[in-house]
Amino acid sequence: MPTALQIAKHREIQSAAKTVLARLAGMITAEDTEQSIADKAYAMLCESGYSETWYHQCPALVLLGSRSCVSISGSDYQPGKETVGSANLVTVDLSPVHDAYWGDCARSFPVENGRVTHTPQLLEFRNGLCFQQHLHAQMLETVTPKTTFGQLFDWANLRIRQNGFVNLDYRNNVGHSIVTDRDQRQYIHSDNNQELGEVAFFSFEPFIRLKGGKWGFKHEGIFYFNEQGKLEEI
Repeated sequence: MPTALQIAKHREIQSAAKTVLARLAGMITAEDTEQSIADKAYAMLCESGYSETWYHQCPALVLLGSRSCVSISGSDYQPGKETVGSANLVTVDLSPVHDAYWGDCARSFPVENGRVTHTPQLLEFRNGLCFQQHLHAQMLETVTPKTTFGQLFDWANLRIRQNGFVNLDYRNNVGHSIVTDRDQRQYIHSDNNQELGEVAFFSFEPFIRLKGGKWGFKHEGIFYFNEQGKLEEI
């Protein structure tokens, strides 16, 4: 179980990432590109005191339009110049770090009439966002410290398939442990028998598309088990 200091430090940086994403939603315009959105996000992270990233010098990974469903490592990522336009889905994944404490937070923003909307009219937008919310809520109620990374992988991917979605992740996983060295991460994939309770924190970040759909949705948070063994989100 993580210490109170670890929880507080991770919560501080994760809260900053969440605040940046919330502010960013009101700043995205039809003229923006992956590059300009990444620049806006990074500027706000710097304003918050978090100029460093743990993820391949990629503090803000932004995908939109024709790349909405592309799964790519930060080591290979280059932000594109395609504009948002009047209708789009913009996914932003932030990875700030400070004194070995990580933030790892992603959200997908539906764009209609050239602006981000929290009440989209497009059914595919509503379905994707709603399913992500339900999947995270169910995960919080289902997982225990004895659940293995592999069992969480199987559980999540079964529900993804049952609900008519496809896992888009290029590693085919749905998250990873939060560590001080990115190369030491434990991934939520099928053959990992380590128990989730053996790590201090882990991320849950399904990247999904409706089968036959156009848009790729991601929602990511960081989680830990409290003293009662109950899973909580940072």
